[in-house]
Amino acid sequence: MADVSGYDPRRSRVSDDRLNDFLRGKITGDLTEVPGIGPAAVKKLSESDVDGDRITNTFQLIGKFLMLKGPDEEDAKVTTREHMEKVWYWLQEKGISSHRSGIVRCLAEKLNSMMPGIYDAAEYEDSDSEEE
Repeated sequence: MADVSGYDPRRSRVSDDRLNDFLRGKITGDLTEVPGIGPAAVKKLSESDVDGDRITNTFQLIGKFLMLKGPDEEDAKVTTREHMEKVWYWLQEKGISSHRSGIVRCLAEKLNSMMPGIYDAAEYEDSDSEEE
């Protein structure tokens, strides 16, 4: 089986309806409101020996997502692709073994609606058309 590591929005198994409900909905803090996060992922996110790395609500998860947007260098900013990879691999480090691309995509789309420019889905459409 080929190694398919890293973020790829085409591997997201989140339905358009579920994604749209999340995008339109209010953030309550319940981690399971993020499509792709179930009880097992909630448990893994909350486990850590380091207090600052324990994620127990959606607000903290959004904060971690935003923290991974940096650090910026004087002559280089973290690109969309780099950012999504950092979040995907952080989820992997936390032990999240399924739905990582879906979780990353949902967070990216939600935050892009609040902070336009933090995610550019068009960057991934280009690679799709080049392969065909």
